[in-house]
Amino acid sequence: MTVHFIGAGPGAPDLITVRGLNLIRRCPVVLYAGSLVPAEIVAEAMSDARVVDTAPLNLDEIIAEMEMAHKLGVQVARIHSGDPSLYGAIAEQMRRLDALGIAYDVTPGVPAFAAAAAALATELTLPDVSQTVILTRTSVRSSSMPNNEDLATLGKSGATLAIHLSVSNLAHVVKELSPLYGGDCPVVVAFRVGWPDQSFIRGTLADIRDSVKAAGLTRTALILVGRVLGGAEFTDSRLYAEDHTHVLRPAKG
Repeated sequence: MTVHFIGAGPGAPDLITVRGLNLIRRCPVVLYAGSLVPAEIVAEAMSDARVVDTAPLNLDEIIAEMEMAHKLGVQVARIHSGDPSLYGAIAEQMRRLDALGIAYDVTPGVPAFAAAAAALATELTLPDVSQTVILTRTSVRSSSMPNNEDLATLGKSGATLAIHLSVSNLAHVVKELSPLYGGDCPVVVAFRVGWPDQSFIRGTLADIRDSVKAAGLTRTALILVGRVLGGAEFTDSRLYAEDHTHVLRPAKG
């Protein structure tokens, strides 16, 4: 018996991996993360599967479902939104499973920041502009941030930022980053990426807060900040340069 932690992707049901979908189709128990997992994905479970929305459950109750499946000797598909390695809260579940001697594995999913970049047809790492992407969040009602992971510190890098779980804390984001990136720095707030009602609000650090407030967005949104988002000038990558040689493309002549 194994508990399979599965990343469902950002919202579009066809963005789940083949491996993840196959596991869901054959597991007698399916635990999924409420409104964050598309109904079409949950519908792929066997007709007689035990399907449980874990949104109203606490950690003890979720583990109890897994422990019951373990006693029955049946596989569990534990579906999380996006990629479970990013703010997926799987570590505490795996720690409990370790203590119980229950096996588990993890199947990755498409993270929201990657889906947002794809929808925007934007490369987050442009030569001479930014070669680093920082995935982070701010502290609101969730767990506190460790020392030296505040936006004022991370923003000194000038990297492209993908700020999760923070649209309700946008005033703080703007205040911390404006002195470092400049008020004219492009910002995109991506709402419900991959879902039918996805939307993108473009702006700058100077005006994005008013635009988001006018749209009434308070949750389920990702904040992207960086010069790569605003048509910045950049040089071609060396990857495909005519004079760039490597083992698969040796020098001619």
